[in-house]
Amino acid sequence: MNAAAAIALALLGACGTAFYACFAPTSQLLGRSLVRGPAKDQQVALTFDDGPASPFTEQILDILHETGVSATFFVCGKNAARYPDTLRRIREEGHTIGNHTYTHPFLWFKSRSRMASEIDRTQDVIEQLVGLRPKLFRPPYGIRWFGLFPLLRERRMTDVQWSDAGFDWVAGNSPEEVIRRSLAKLRAGSILLLHDGREPRPPEHVDASVTVAALPAIIEGVWKKGLSFVSVEDFLPSDGQVS
Repeated sequence: MNAAAAIALALLGACGTAFYACFAPTSQLLGRSLVRGPAKDQQVALTFDDGPASPFTEQILDILHETGVSATFFVCGKNAARYPDTLRRIREEGHTIGNHTYTHPFLWFKSRSRMASEIDRTQDVIEQLVGLRPKLFRPPYGIRWFGLFPLLRERRMTDVQWSDAGFDWVAGNSPEEVIRRSLAKLRAGSILLLHDGREPRPPEHVDASVTVAALPAIIEGVWKKGLSFVSVEDFLPSDGQVS
């Protein structure tokens, strides 16, 4: 192998490593992320991203209330400000609130100050509305970037990814497909990703009805596996930190 080929191969490897570090939900290269909980207690965590979004978040809350299931909502700050009563209902009904940035940007190539602004602006909105600053953070699309983890450590926040997904954001997926994908590999310790919104889009461009339709069967399927639901917080060590 000549020098040029060796350099090209090294660069390709470096690019592949960087891609995995930033984009793979299971990656721990940039910092410690919660991807799965312990299997010993036969529990799973149900999570929703991108809301609140009316009427879908309220419909999901109705289902959760009727079934006695707890969930974790990773909210966009802009949507929280748009639907303050819905955010308050999430909190009042005992669910966990996490930070999903303010405007839902791709974090790649974002400066440290831009990432900090997205996180802190959302923290401020949530605190103003429900009196707490979340300890959980999920980056949009699950994408992490260089400099993100020091920001989270400064704020004593934990990055939460997922082990299973319903792919309810894919256009054309039916409720049956979302149910199938959600349950296919789900097992004790799973963190399941679903959506109650679609980024901070204008309300008329948001449709999470497929998720709403699929949710009762997903809950039933989890129970049939002999599993129960907990908050993502219950998967954290006693000190609240993954690392």
